[in-house]
Amino acid sequence: MMIVGLTGGIGSGKTTIAKWFQSEGIPVYIADKEAKALMNRSKVIKRKLVALFGEDAYKEGKLNREYLASKIFNDKTLLAKMNAIVHPKVASHFNRWLKKQDSPYVIKEAAIIFENNLEYQYNYIITVVADKKLRIERVMKRDNASKEKVESIISNQLSDDEKIKKSHFVINNNKLEEAKAQALSIHQTLLEKSKK
Repeated sequence: MMIVGLTGGIGSGKTTIAKWFQSEGIPVYIADKEAKALMNRSKVIKRKLVALFGEDAYKEGKLNREYLASKIFNDKTLLAKMNAIVHPKVASHFNRWLKKQDSPYVIKEAAIIFENNLEYQYNYIITVVADKKLRIERVMKRDNASKEKVESIISNQLSDDEKIKKSHFVINNNKLEEAKAQALSIHQTLLEKSKK
């Protein structure tokens, strides 16, 4: 079964595109969502995160996301250590999920495929892009975040140009109807490729 990566910067509309593929009957695994669930559910991850960040990593038994975000935001080493705890667990969870799927291909939506040099895990990669101004507006609205905060997240991510160079397909998600048409064309191509 082919594994297709779906990636893009914050506010590009990855999740919207992921939902479109789901509506076409393609199984979609949202890595960020599953990572958050595992960080709340797995005793092993909890123990290791508390050892790394201290007792404040969890508040009333739930992951203290704001606290963790503030810790890792400007500390690449801490971020790498956290990823080393969480990513292997997400990877094995994905592999168990994959065994249960029966489809020509699956989509794994992950924000940082290229940043973590994980291209080798995918047969094809789709990158979703959108104008920076639009991305900032989307995230400010969605997360109730300041413009400065969103801009600083964007500047910490790999640029769209870099991602496009490394991708097999690109969806421009400034206008939803156009993005869906591009997704449909990619879907048909992938169905063809899965037959070979």
